[in-house]
This record gives sequence, C-alpha cells and structure tokens, in this order.
Amino acid sequence: MNTVAIVDYGMGNLRSAAKAIEHVAPQARVRVTSDPAALAAADRVVVPGQGAMPDCMRELDARGLRGAVMRAAREKPFLGICIGLQMLFEASEEGGVAGLGLLPGRVRRFPAGLSAPGGGRLKVPHMGWNEVRRAGPHPLWTGIAEATRFYFVHSYYAEAGAPGLVAAVSEHGFPFTCAVAKDNIFAVQFHPEKSADAGLALLGNFMRWNP
Repeated sequence: MNTVAIVDYGMGNLRSAAKAIEHVAPQARVRVTSDPAALAAADRVVVPGQGAMPDCMRELDARGLRGAVMRAAREKPFLGICIGLQMLFEASEEGGVAGLGLLPGRVRRFPAGLSAPGGGRLKVPHMGWNEVRRAGPHPLWTGIAEATRFYFVHSYYAEAGAPGLVAAVSEHGFPFTCAVAKDNIFAVQFHPEKSADAGLALLGNFMRWNP
C-alpha cells in the first residue's frame, strides 16, 4: 500500500492536506504524524505549513523532526507546501532564521510599495488566486494547463540560488519563484489543498510520481 506521511509540527493546514490527498488517492494510507519513525517508514512525505518561519523551525526542532524531514527530502518523493517550500532553503529574512539548507538560496520578503501592472498598490501579504507559469516540464504538471490559477497566502518568497531549481513562477509586482524541483523534491509556495481541481490534479500527480 502506498503510504504518505503528512508532517505535523504544529503549523499549517494538516487536515486539509490530508483530506485532499485521501480524495485523490483513496487506496493510499495517509497519516498525519509527528513521529520521526513514521516519516522513515512512509513511501512519500508531505510538509505543509503556514505561519512564521522562526516558529516553524523552532517547532520542527522541538518535536525532533529536523533529521527525519531532511532524510525524507533526500530519499523519497517529497512535497513541500508554503513554509514547507521556504524551509528547504538556506535562510529566511523572516526573523533572520536558518532553514534546512537542502536547496541553495534565501527567502525574502515582498517589498512595500509594489505596483500592479495597471497602476495602484499591491498588498502584502500576497493573498488569493494567481497564475502559475511553468519553467519547464515536470511530472507534477501533468494535465495542468499553463497559466492555471492556484491559491496563495504569503509575505515571503524563495529566491533560488540555482536557476535549474525553478519549476514555476508567478507574479506579484515582479516575477517570483512559486515552485521548485530537484530530484525527488517538489515544493510549491501556493496551497494545492485550497486550489480546487488544479490543486487536486497536482496532488494526484504527486501520489503517482516515482522519481
């Protein structure tokens, strides 16, 4: 049986992510867990999350999950969502906190005073539906049209340290990286569990993905 561990470190839409995956993969065993052994035993690992990066990193360490998450990101199909993407990088401007350092790059805050293409100010956080434009083919984009809209809620974005990491971009005053991919890792800044049919398609692709 295909088993997926959704990492519970006290942050994020854990139940929403679990229900969405159960919907697209009804035969899978989906477990929301903070047990490092459960992550090691799972076939796939999902790290969702929202909130402040310093809180997320502190809770990851407090629950003894750092090592298990890092091993999963090196060894098995791994999906990061929102903070689950940001924590993969080396550091974040949010609280000046270090990330896991699995991917080169930093997480930066959207600057104040961003302008919309037609004029007017853009708000931070970036919140709502926005187009996602792929940087290239990837199995997780299967069946998802170019410029499909996904749901975002964030004030920080990843600045990838290697161009080959970028899997998709969106725009909020300027183009920013909204998905990254490397080997068995795929991570998105948007929330597929809140993105209706497109989000379900991406999660279904993840559950079938064999990198």
